[in-house]
Amino acid sequence: MEQRLSLVTLAVDDLEAVRRFWVEGIGWQPMTDEPGEVVMFQVGEHLLLSLWDVGHFTAEVGPPVRGPGAFPITLAHNLGSPEEVDAVLALAERAGARTTAAEHRDWGGYSGYFVDPAGFSWEIAWAPGEIGALVVPPGRPG
Repeated sequence: MEQRLSLVTLAVDDLEAVRRFWVEGIGWQPMTDEPGEVVMFQVGEHLLLSLWDVGHFTAEVGPPVRGPGAFPITLAHNLGSPEEVDAVLALAERAGARTTAAEHRDWGGYSGYFVDPAGFSWEIAWAPGEIGALVVPPGRPG
């Protein structure tokens, strides 16, 4: 098996609210948009993010595990500067996300978080050095 990831699928309770957040609030363009079922975004050269209605997810995969606290996963969107991090966090907050202020981290970068309408945590980050060079396409806006 090749060392790569092709598709990230997140089961969501309110697909329409999640769609509004990403499309109308954040400005992402869906690749696939099937009301009541799934909305998909191309988020990398060979990578899709699929937001799937929890009923359809359950029918195919099985019931999701639920409980108190945060989901044990974060998704990251890396940018080219700390200023871009602050701008994206402000955009997410205007779109209705719950945010935490970005700060300089012990690992040398700068990051903050927002929680989308489905409850998933997104890290918005600037990483210096090799990691930043790997995950942020040159000359691309956040």
